[in-house]
Amino acid sequence: MKRTLTVLLSVAVMASMINTAAALPAEPTEAGTMFGGQWTSANNTSAQVTELGQLKAVVEVFTATWCENCVDVEHALEDVQAAGLLQQYHIHRSIGETQDPFGTDELDQRWKDKYGYDSPPTVVLNGSMKKIGSVADDGTLVNEFTNLANTDLELGNGTTAFSWTPTNTQTGTVAWNLDIEEQVLEGHDLHVTVWWVEAHADFEEGTNGLGTYPHIVHAIVDLGDALNGSASLTVPEAHDGNDMGIHLIYELSPAEMMVNPAPPVVVEDEAMPWMSAWSSLAAVVAVALTRRPLDPRQA
Repeated sequence: MKRTLTVLLSVAVMASMINTAAALPAEPTEAGTMFGGQWTSANNTSAQVTELGQLKAVVEVFTATWCENCVDVEHALEDVQAAGLLQQYHIHRSIGETQDPFGTDELDQRWKDKYGYDSPPTVVLNGSMKKIGSVADDGTLVNEFTNLANTDLELGNGTTAFSWTPTNTQTGTVAWNLDIEEQVLEGHDLHVTVWWVEAHADFEEGTNGLGTYPHIVHAIVDLGDALNGSASLTVPEAHDGNDMGIHLIYELSPAEMMVNPAPPVVVEDEAMPWMSAWSSLAAVVAVALTRRPLDPRQA
């Protein structure tokens, strides 16, 4: 009897230790900072100006269609996104994957190079804080993600302007202008990127039971390091439907840190038709651009 009680007590202690270890707090990364998240449907013409202090948190989620723990994490993130605090970007596991159709080896490798070899679910907020696993360290996952999303990135005063003008159903022109205080950029390399994100796609074979998977990142395009410019882009094909979105993300990485850099796309000169995109919001954009005149990079 004593032996049985001893074994049961040992099992209970070990289970308690395992549960405690699973509740991992979010920890800082060494990857720098990400911000932005302005976006529009690839089918729409849009021009936007947003104050840097009003941007939502950029949240990357490393996930998979077989990952049951990912469901709890993603439901919590949806609640926080519904409160207007964050914008999600789901990176699906791809390397060595046999069950998930949504990932790419390039995006999977980018994650590993930037954040390390993680297993789903892993969440990175603003490129700077990483949460591994699905057990809350701060009450509930909603509470934990809310607190992390409210972290001040200290971007200072400034604005980001973004526009997208479709040329046809397959191509279009993106333009951007980042007005940011110089001290924020000190010690960092700026990467202006476009993220192609499918709003949702169906995959009934997914064994975690979701069936429909949201915020799927299909590709990340490097636009270079200029504070302003424009580029002609090709819209990738969606997994299903017609809900591809174009998102503008700025990445500030520690100086000289490069993560699988893709050749930057050619940036148009001032005479190219991207200027017409700004005309649809000329009065607002003009205010944002008065601090620093446009001088797009030459190809």
